[in-house]
Amino acid sequence: MSLFNRKALYETQQGKDLSSYSFEEHNPYLDDLALHYKSRLLNESNLDSLTSLSRGEMRLAIERAVSQFMMEEKVVISRLDKEKLLSRLIDESIGFGPLEPLLGDPDITEILINGHKEVYIEKRGQLKLTDIKFREEAHVRHIIDRIVAPLGRRIDESSPMVDARLFDGSRVNAVIPPVSLNGTLVSIRKFRQNPFSMEELVQFGSLTEKMAAFFQAIIASKLNVLISGGTGSGKTTLLNAVSQAIPHSERVITIEDSAELRLNRPNVIGMEARPPNVEGSGEITIRQLVRNALRMRPDRIIVGEVRGAEAFDMLQAMNTGHEGSLTTVHANSPRDALNRVEGMVIMAGMDLPSHVVRQYIVGALDFIVQSERSADGQRRIVSIAEVGTDEQNQIHINEIFKFHKTGIDSKGNVIGTFTPTGIVPSCLDRLRIFGHEIDESMFQRKEPTSSDYSDTV
Repeated sequence: MSLFNRKALYETQQGKDLSSYSFEEHNPYLDDLALHYKSRLLNESNLDSLTSLSRGEMRLAIERAVSQFMMEEKVVISRLDKEKLLSRLIDESIGFGPLEPLLGDPDITEILINGHKEVYIEKRGQLKLTDIKFREEAHVRHIIDRIVAPLGRRIDESSPMVDARLFDGSRVNAVIPPVSLNGTLVSIRKFRQNPFSMEELVQFGSLTEKMAAFFQAIIASKLNVLISGGTGSGKTTLLNAVSQAIPHSERVITIEDSAELRLNRPNVIGMEARPPNVEGSGEITIRQLVRNALRMRPDRIIVGEVRGAEAFDMLQAMNTGHEGSLTTVHANSPRDALNRVEGMVIMAGMDLPSHVVRQYIVGALDFIVQSERSADGQRRIVSIAEVGTDEQNQIHINEIFKFHKTGIDSKGNVIGTFTPTGIVPSCLDRLRIFGHEIDESMFQRKEPTSSDYSDTV
């Protein structure tokens, strides 16, 4: 069916003039126009000169070309539809098609594609189904190829999974059949260009001012911290925010599997792991990077996330003069985090008894900070815990601050309070040496008073 017959059919079916039609509704005629003019642009334009232009210049060039095409074909649509048609053509030609408006929305933190007919977004901690759809599976695959090709990677049946990164730093994971049973799957984790500050996290209700002041004093005083939490709980956001407390005179080395950190401070260098190539060679692991970082005169080492044997090297760095280092781990509680790190050290092939491994860990770690994403989508620091030993040489995780959940309101929002547990941290003298006077009254125990917040491991 020609474009003109499609237009007439659509007007008949809808009972209205197409000139008043908007792209917010699904318009098969305008879909066909976009495909038709994209084909003409590809066949009749100088693509090399077109792609070398800035986005503004390219838009003008495409607008002139499309206007000429429409005059030749005597196609008339509203100005609004023409603007959106041009945006669609640009998005399809040099952008990421239907994903462009989602990528441009700063409030969207996750984009999840479940096949070509389902696109979900996470906004303010809540997942929502959008009305965005791709034409077909090949359309989704085309967008993935456009993402991974500049990085020298590929995705096909022989290599059906790929990790990549967009130009703005957003992290992309894609899976295709036969591994995927639901068509092409894409997960995009977006990151703010200007990371949240600790003051903003306080305003959002992620922690209190006292907790923030104590946490920043810990970092500035070069204590080693492990940030624990589940997927999407805000570990990286917290790591970015608290890094501002590191003195600018110190040299910081960041090591990540996929670069996410945005440390807005001087004297930061970053290294990123590399997966093996198609032939299975060329892999650079986190463990190799941690070892190499020790030769680069670091004052502090920040590992975006420990997942395996590199935990041993990270702890070794913390134990051998690189104080004030930070890392994150996937765990649901401070106690679970300690157990996870213990398992990772054992994975490193250390033939040591369990109690020796634990003593090694407690010698390296000073604090465990637990982040959590609640059912209402709110991300909170639910625990700040000090790691230490008692007179019997048993390891204790002593919670200094804790979020106490009291219920859920009628709108599904979690109700609770941040409370000190009554335990005074043993690091106060060290904080004073580094110039941070912390009033012990901030640790006075408050309601609830029935729980014991010291957890023996």
